[in-house]
Amino acid sequence: MSLAIFDLDNTLLGGDSDYLWGRFLVAQGLVDGAHYERENQRYYDEYKAGTLDIYEFLAFSLRPLAEHPLAQLNVWRERFMAEKIAPLMLPAATALLDEHRRAGHTLLIITATNRFVTEPIAHALGVEHLLATDPELSEGRYTGQVAGTPCFREGKVVRLQAWLAASGHNLAGSWFYSDSHNDLPLLELVPNPVAVDPDDTLRSHAAMKGWPIISLR
Repeated sequence: MSLAIFDLDNTLLGGDSDYLWGRFLVAQGLVDGAHYERENQRYYDEYKAGTLDIYEFLAFSLRPLAEHPLAQLNVWRERFMAEKIAPLMLPAATALLDEHRRAGHTLLIITATNRFVTEPIAHALGVEHLLATDPELSEGRYTGQVAGTPCFREGKVVRLQAWLAASGHNLAGSWFYSDSHNDLPLLELVPNPVAVDPDDTLRSHAAMKGWPIISLR
């Protein structure tokens, strides 16, 4: 059964859930507003430029998870889903997922954004399989550290290959949809790479390679 693999932020969603979670924390007064807003924007700009130090960013972005009990975090996340994520759901993305379901493909979301933020989004999209950056949990609380390999750039390939080995799937006939040049290591690996509302770097690369370029906006 072929895999249909999807990036999440700015691909299946009309925005970036990681960046918006940071802005949500600021709006709720849960972090030092001006400093956090400034750093959140800086890391987002570095991500788009392809210069992000993922471990430095995770030390920043996972810290708030360690500062509050999981039950309270879940309450805030539910509000975040309703206020920030629901408006970003794209009908064309839903239609694309449905098209692959009808074809009998196995759907998988693979995202650098941490699992705490993305798990309910994958659930809302009806996608069972999710590979995301995993925040470390210890005794029912987040530690602020990352568990295992961050699901970013080449790390997406590492995480996917481990998942393939564990699940018995393979990349024969597979698809991967992404908006970002940060995903080129995985886009180069699959038989059917598709650029979705791509950034300028990915758009140029896709055009050079003859990859499909589509919009879900």
